[in-house]
Amino acid sequence: MKKWLIPVIIIVVIIFGIYSWAVGINNTAVELEANAKTAWANVESSYQRRNDLIGNLVKTVQGAADFEKSTLTDVIAARAKATSTTIDAGSLTPENMAQFQQAQTGLSGALSKLLLVVERYPDLKANQNFLELQSQLEGTENRINVARDRYNEAVNTYDIYTTKFPAKILAGMFGFKEMARYKADAGSEKAPDVDFNFK
Repeated sequence: MKKWLIPVIIIVVIIFGIYSWAVGINNTAVELEANAKTAWANVESSYQRRNDLIGNLVKTVQGAADFEKSTLTDVIAARAKATSTTIDAGSLTPENMAQFQQAQTGLSGALSKLLLVVERYPDLKANQNFLELQSQLEGTENRINVARDRYNEAVNTYDIYTTKFPAKILAGMFGFKEMARYKADAGSEKAPDVDFNFK
């Protein structure tokens, strides 16, 4: 065997090892990023379900005689804003996330007000459609919380992987950036309880 062949083989093996390492890091980061994006799609899907239920709730409430029109108008406007504020999974920046959260918080506030006003309408509180929609909304709020938690977990896994050494060296070169997490709304630690079980 020629002497020059041994260094060439060693260099080829080293290059192949570095290539395999880089491909492994890239593929793992791609998979973790895709998982986080899917988790975000599930968050949006849960919010969409809530928006659909609120639309049905508004239709049910509109049928009640003399129901406060301003409250309904607020809910309809907040729902329109929340529905129009979406984020593409590739644009999950802190700014976009804050805008999305603000729209959803506005809708939550309008919905809470609507449910409080309903207290003054015994016929509406006894309406079977209304009661069913309330129950579904309560379940959907739970789904939203679970979906947001799962999204944050997926983002956490992705961020840890792409910022730990040695993956961090290549993650930046491959274009992997830190993803925004879903944060609690300002003042949410003092948020009032919404009672869905009217008596």
